[in-house]
Amino acid sequence: MQRDMDLVRKILFYVEENYVAGGPEIPVHIDGYSDSVVYEHCILMRNDGLIGRILDTSSLESKSCNVGNLTSEGFDLLDKIRADTVWNRTKSVISEKGILLITGTIKTISTALITAAAEGVTNSILKNKSLFKIMYPNSLYKPCV
Repeated sequence: MQRDMDLVRKILFYVEENYVAGGPEIPVHIDGYSDSVVYEHCILMRNDGLIGRILDTSSLESKSCNVGNLTSEGFDLLDKIRADTVWNRTKSVISEKGILLITGTIKTISTALITAAAEGVTNSILKNKSLFKIMYPNSLYKPCV
């Protein structure tokens, strides 16, 4: 089995959408993936500190598990890669640079992309005095441009 970071992202979304705070662990089923592959990825995610609890529900026939809520680390990662544009660009940068597609790299690249986008928007606003005046007509602050 190879780690599939698209599946990791899908599991993060699934747990966020389906886990009820304070409730029991929930079974995780992702369309297009076997329970065994989802199970192995949930174990990896727990080891990476993305999922808090796992209850092994495996049988002799197949591997499966129920999971508890995401950890703060899991929520942070999901927030960074929630937008498809950021996720796809993150994977693209990692591929172009020949970097390993691992959780730490994903966090670093997605953070850099989000920061660059935010700085671009901020710089555009500050460079355009008329836009600033339109957005904040009663402001006493005068942007330094």
